[in-house]
Amino acid sequence: MSKKLAFITGASNGIGFELAKIFAKNDYDIIAVARNEEKLNKACDELRQFGGSVHALSADLSSYEQVESLKKKIDDAGHSIDALVINAGQGLGGRFIGGTELEKELQLIRLNVDSYVHVSKIFLPDMVKRGGGHVLMTSSVSGTAPIPFEAVYGASKAFVNSFFWAIRNELKGNGLNMTLLMPGATETNFFKNAGQSDTSVGASQTTKPHEVAERAWYALMSGHEYVYGNDEAEHEGDVLNRLQSESQKAQRHRIISEPGSASKK
Repeated sequence: MSKKLAFITGASNGIGFELAKIFAKNDYDIIAVARNEEKLNKACDELRQFGGSVHALSADLSSYEQVESLKKKIDDAGHSIDALVINAGQGLGGRFIGGTELEKELQLIRLNVDSYVHVSKIFLPDMVKRGGGHVLMTSSVSGTAPIPFEAVYGASKAFVNSFFWAIRNELKGNGLNMTLLMPGATETNFFKNAGQSDTSVGASQTTKPHEVAERAWYALMSGHEYVYGNDEAEHEGDVLNRLQSESQKAQRHRIISEPGSASKK
């Protein structure tokens, strides 16, 4: 009997890599997708120690053509996906006026928004046709509030949240078990890559990626609709961000996301 197959984007490091490890440990074969081929191959070598088959597919998911090419490779190989993990994303911090570059913001939108829609659109129909499977989308607690100095990133995650809930509702009864993952600050390269190491939120990462991945796995396998990366993120998303106005939330986040805020403490 063949193993189940998990397709995981952003699988070369951070939460995506930890998710890939958990799926591999639980007897799934893995299709691991990431942009950096060297990092991806190194990650896949580690994943193979769990005994399953691991396929490394390097792709820039912000490119329409490369997403299409990815789907063609999977179809040509005859793979049937049982678990779809849409996880690849990037952050960007700085002042919207006089700080961040438009080119980087549009690149972020292509990865954080376009690719989520694109991957969902071309992979979910096959899963529905075969009777279902597991779908995990990685968003962020940032999607539940406006985030000054991360304006485009926060908005991209608000899109993912809304998109997830809408298509989850549309696809009810089709056998898909869909879970939304909303991490808070996590100890990865995320804030460094986003240029936010000098912010309070970037300097105070305490949650480990494997802890977030474990919460996500149990939520997905037990049929939870959504899960946060830690208890603090859950309190923020389900309590504070439901009680406060958009203006109040924006001001609360400004205090921790403003450049240089780490040194003001």
